[in-house]
Amino acid sequence: MTREVVGRVVLAPDKFKGSLTAPRVAAALAAGIARVAPEVEIRQVPVADGGDGTVDAFVAAGWTRVELIAPGPTGASDTTSYATHDATAVIELAAVVGIEKLPGGQPDPLDASTFGLGVVIAHALDHGATDIVIGLGGSASTDGGAGMVQALGARIRDADGRELASGGAALARATQLDRAALHPGIATATFTLACDVDNPLLGSTGAAAVYAPQKGADTADLETLESALTNWARLAGPDFANEPGAGAAGGTGFGALAILGAQVRSGIEVILELLDFPALLAGADLVITGEGSLDTQSLHGKAPIGVCETARKAGIPVIAVVGRTLLAAQEIRAAGFTTCYALTDLEPDPARSIANASPLLEQIGAQLAEQHLRR
Repeated sequence: MTREVVGRVVLAPDKFKGSLTAPRVAAALAAGIARVAPEVEIRQVPVADGGDGTVDAFVAAGWTRVELIAPGPTGASDTTSYATHDATAVIELAAVVGIEKLPGGQPDPLDASTFGLGVVIAHALDHGATDIVIGLGGSASTDGGAGMVQALGARIRDADGRELASGGAALARATQLDRAALHPGIATATFTLACDVDNPLLGSTGAAAVYAPQKGADTADLETLESALTNWARLAGPDFANEPGAGAAGGTGFGALAILGAQVRSGIEVILELLDFPALLAGADLVITGEGSLDTQSLHGKAPIGVCETARKAGIPVIAVVGRTLLAAQEIRAAGFTTCYALTDLEPDPARSIANASPLLEQIGAQLAEQHLRR
C-alpha cells in the first residue's frame, strides 16, 4: 500500500558559506526530496540575512538583476549587481566592496573603501529606486562609510581644502564635510540597513576593535583606524556613533545613519518581509531551512532562526539542514526546530563535506523525505 505523503514543502535555506549559494542548497535538497517523494510540491525560497548571497536570493524570487561596473574595495573596477522590483532596490555591500572582492585576496585594512557601494547606490537612484535596502556584512574596509558618501557627492577635505583619498586611515586628516553636492535622490529616498550586528562605531566593541582584525589590521592599524573613525564621527554626526549597528560593515552603518538618514533593521526580518515570506508559506506542511554552521551565533538573528520563527507562528514544523551544528539537541529543539540534519553526519571530514556539499544535501533530502514526508 502506498503511504500518504505530505503535500507541500517550502525550502528556505541560507547559503553554505564557502561551499554553495542558497539557491544551489535549495536545488540539491529539492532533487533529493523529489527522488523519494515525487508527489510532494516543493517551493524553493532561498533566503539571506543581508550578507553575501542577498542579491542572489532576491533574483531567485523573481526580482530583476541589474548589472554594472563599480570600483571594488581597493578601487579596481569589477562587475557587480543589485536586485530591483518596482521602486525597491536591494544592494549587497559584500557583492561590491566585500572581502571576496579584494584583488588576490590581499587585505588592505587602512586604505580599503566603500566608494564602490556609493556608486551602486547612485546607479539605483538614477534608475528610479526610492526604497533602497543595503545588506551590510562581509566588508573589506573600515572607513565609516566615508567612501560611500563620497561617491554620492559628499566632499571630505583636509585642513588645506584638498579632498581626501579613500580609506579609513585618511579620515584622520578630515576637517571639512561638505554635503551640498549630495545626490538629489537621497532627499526623497528611504534607506534601510539589513544588519545582524548592533555594534557602535567606536570603542572596545566598535568597528575597528571588533572587525578590523578580520580584515588584516594589526595592533598599530587598529589605533590608526580608531583615531580616524573618532575624527570622522566628530565631523559627520557624533550623535549617531553610539547607535546600534553604527559599527556594522566597518562603520558603513554610521555613514548611512548620519548622512543618508538610514534605519537599521534585522537583516533576516527585512529579507523575509520583502519576499512576502508569510504568504509563501500558505498551504505548506513543512519548512526546511539551514546554513553552513548552526551555532550559538545563529541564535542571534541569523537567517534560519528568522525562517523558523516565521514558520512556527504559522503553525508549520521546521527542520534544519546544515553543514555542521555546534548546538546540542536540546538547544536545537529550544530554537524551534523539529530536528536537524548535518552534512558532517554523512561526511565527518570538513574538507570533503564542503567539496561534496551538493550530493550530500541531495542524500539528506532523500533521507528527510523518507523519514518526514511520508506518513
